[in-house]
Amino acid sequence: MKATDAAELAERIRTAVRVAVVGRDVAVDQILTGLLADGHLLLEDLPGLGKTLMAKSFAAALGLQFQRVQFTADLLPHDITGAEILDPRSGAFAFRPGPIFSNILLADEINRAPPKVQSALLEAMQEYQVTSERTTYPLPRPFLVLATENPIELEGTYALPEAQVDRFLLRLPIGYPTVDEERTILERRRERKTENVAVAPVTTTATFLDLQRSVEEIELEPTVAQYLIDVVRTTRADPRAEVGASPRGSLALQKLVRARALLRGRDFVLPDDVKALALPALAHRIVVKPEPWIRGVRGEDVVRNALEKVPVPKTR
Repeated sequence: MKATDAAELAERIRTAVRVAVVGRDVAVDQILTGLLADGHLLLEDLPGLGKTLMAKSFAAALGLQFQRVQFTADLLPHDITGAEILDPRSGAFAFRPGPIFSNILLADEINRAPPKVQSALLEAMQEYQVTSERTTYPLPRPFLVLATENPIELEGTYALPEAQVDRFLLRLPIGYPTVDEERTILERRRERKTENVAVAPVTTTATFLDLQRSVEEIELEPTVAQYLIDVVRTTRADPRAEVGASPRGSLALQKLVRARALLRGRDFVLPDDVKALALPALAHRIVVKPEPWIRGVRGEDVVRNALEKVPVPKTR
């Protein structure tokens, strides 16, 4: 698919999503970029800001199969992966797939599930497969996890392991709507006279997979590639960081900047693409040392420092 055709299709997807989602243009754009880059996304913000609505709206607009799982402390791995069930007619065990066998899985309040569930989800996120007993079952493609997390409420939650956090391509805040956006939200609800919002499909599964494959055709000039590498490596050299962004972070950022270029109708990446996506792609991969953490330093500060330090290359 040509970059110009992809950009036109992407705008139609955004328009369909905006039927349900008011405003949040940056978040909508970044979610679409992450999905196109074939990545799992962590939506981290307070309750009631539309995280679930966004996930459902994108699944509908993209024509993909959607499943939602509410993560709780008593959740078991087979509740999401499926399990071997005894068939009374044949007397044999048969695998019954769980909700994870979908194109988009919404893991709502992911940090409320115990470590065993996180381990089962981690295999699916990394290997695109589920292991039950001694048999491995491949997941449908695309397979994308949209997880939500409340960063404030910590009672009854489990901290996500760093290895799992690192598997998320992006970590995104949603943020509160503006005054005008909130007014529009209320007006639309009065006009609909129902809570449900119908989002019309724009693409099919095949078309979306074609869009994802088109990302691989986007050119990354050596100067821009070196700029990306320098930004990532500068996070490792920051004295406030105990662990900087890993090569997985470099690969994630490379996928994202190529997807962003495609969505803007370009067949090449600009340094602006790197600057726009470095923060949500890298900040959650950085572990800050205890003393700076107490002073309020976060991964976002380390990434901003890297962007300020590394010279921006000149491109065509």
